Amino acid sequence: MAWLAAGAVTCMTLCVAPPAYSQDEPAPAPAAAEATPAAEAPAEEEKPYKDLEEFAASPGYSLFVVNNVWMMLSAALVFIMHLGFASLEAGLTRSKNTTNILFKNTIIPGIGIITYAFVGFNLMYPGADYAGKYIGFSGFGIAVTEDVAGLTDKYNVGYTYWTDFLFQAMFAATAATIVSGAVAERIKLHSFLIFATLFVAISYPITGMWKWGNGWLNTMETPFYDFAGSTLVHSVGGWAALAGVIILGPRLGKYVDGKIKPIPGHSLPLATIGVFLLWLGWFGFNGGSVLSANPGLVSLTLVTTSLAASAGAIGAMFTAWILLKKPDLSMVLNGILAGLVGITAGADQMNMWSSIIIGLVAGTVVVFSVLFFDKIKLDDPVGALSVHLVCGIWGTLAVGILGAKAGGAQLMSQLIGIVSIGAFTFLFAFVLFLVIKAIFGLRVSAEEETEGLDIGEHGNEAYPDFQPVTHG
Repeated sequence: MAWLAAGAVTCMTLCVAPPAYSQDEPAPAPAAAEATPAAEAPAEEEKPYKDLEEFAASPGYSLFVVNNVWMMLSAALVFIMHLGFASLEAGLTRSKNTTNILFKNTIIPGIGIITYAFVGFNLMYPGADYAGKYIGFSGFGIAVTEDVAGLTDKYNVGYTYWTDFLFQAMFAATAATIVSGAVAERIKLHSFLIFATLFVAISYPITGMWKWGNGWLNTMETPFYDFAGSTLVHSVGGWAALAGVIILGPRLGKYVDGKIKPIPGHSLPLATIGVFLLWLGWFGFNGGSVLSANPGLVSLTLVTTSLAASAGAIGAMFTAWILLKKPDLSMVLNGILAGLVGITAGADQMNMWSSIIIGLVAGTVVVFSVLFFDKIKLDDPVGALSVHLVCGIWGTLAVGILGAKAGGAQLMSQLIGIVSIGAFTFLFAFVLFLVIKAIFGLRVSAEEETEGLDIGEHGNEAYPDFQPVTHG
């Protein structure tokens, strides 16, 4: 274990973020973090190595190992977010649809990883030789190699090519999971799976390439900035969810005679567990987006992430208490997620107060947003539109208002990124949903929706010993 100890010591003194296009390169840390010696250490010059043996014997190998371990751990934390989404969505929907919700959230990571390996990764990160401003593609499949080139990816020299793929694949699958909650309880399973496959394979990588693949948003005079994906992951999922909600229509009985009928979820304990799993996973989502084990920047990112989540909970609690006359747990849960989504675009740029403001605003806005979407009869069972779309937009704008790069030019770049990515994603998802509807059908029958998708789509129940089957 001596090499690992040496690597940890080396990382604490020399670790710096490698040059990368994966997520945004970290911005200069706020004043409180600027004194960190690690943040000021100059980057080591990359050295060519003839073979793995020579690379393993090099002075930078221990640092490489530590960075790679952190990135693999971050990928694992993002992966566990799928269990969080599954628990949250199941808890906030009715028990008769629980198996269907869990099935979708179980299969989406599988579809996402395979699809991203086949086409998405090379579409999102085509490399300079294959990239244009708006689209690029370097071929099907991912490389399987054991030489130095495979270990030290061309763009992310701080960790392996395979770790780079795995980390990014977790993000891709997350975008499809966001859509799942918004269209829950009335969409046909096979139709949703077709949508998720094509969305992860084509739409998500194209808009991701515009920034993280060094496309046109990253090469503007003032580059669009999205550290870990308030827009590129969360709003992308939110725009697609909006298209699905519009085309599907509301659940039966949700809006009757011009009145809104609440349809409560069946398990707030399950939803609460889901939110805390998501908060835990966000340490990898944001912390891993530093793209190294840099102690100063990773620590700063985890702190800003937690401050925003905490402020989001408080903002949602007071707002819901005032508007609804009672402290609503589901609103507080979404307030936590709203703060997390809001801070994601600039988690590496904010100081304590900026992080708290972002979270408070997100937690307040999410309550108003949930009520607004209900008022205009856009039925979103879990609040995905409010959390991921609305608060993703807010978090992205906050970079130009409160971040280290704040200013008119940066704010304009943020607006350009939001509008362009939103327009492309919404149009792609809307057309795709329409095509799927025309060919396969999109919504289950009224009888199946009333009985529950667990019976109609899967032929079994999540709680067979506790819930009688209801008909009509």
